[in-house]
Formats: sequence, C-alpha cells, structure tokens
Amino acid sequence: MQSSRLLWPTLEEARQRQDLMDWMMQIRGVDVLTALGVDGGLAFIEARAKCRYCLDEGVCRQWLAAPRMAPDFCPNAAFFRSCLSMDR
Repeated sequence: MQSSRLLWPTLEEARQRQDLMDWMMQIRGVDVLTALGVDGGLAFIEARAKCRYCLDEGVCRQWLAAPRMAPDFCPNAAFFRSCLSMDR
C-alpha cells in the first residue's frame, strides 16, 4: 500500500508545484487568460491538480533551469500546446 504522503502534498509542496506550473506557462509562452478560458476554466483547474500531484517535481525544476524542447514528462504538456494554438 502506498503511503498517503506520496498522494497528498503538504501545503508548501502544493504551493511550490503551483509556482512551477506558473513558471512553465511563462517559459512556454502560455497566456494565463487564454488558459483560464479553456472549457470555462475547468481545464485550468484540472491542470493545477495534475501539477499539484505530479511526482516529477525534480525533473520539472531541471527542465525549467535549462528549457529545451517541449517537456514531454509534463502531464500538462498537451494542455499548454492547446493554449498556444488558441492564441494564434
């Protein structure tokens, strides 16, 4: 049985992961207002939840420190791409 510690981030971990999502959106060029407009805001809420419970925080931090091609490890990569295509 998995430890609930792996499933439920602390408040500080959740805040840090949300900061990572904000940073990822900025680097990828995703407009926040565009992201909030997808599916009446539900897609953004889902993306926040995916980020909050993501176990790849270390990989994310490494990618953000030296961004390269699209971050395929990211559970929100498709959402970010869709937001970018809506902006154009």
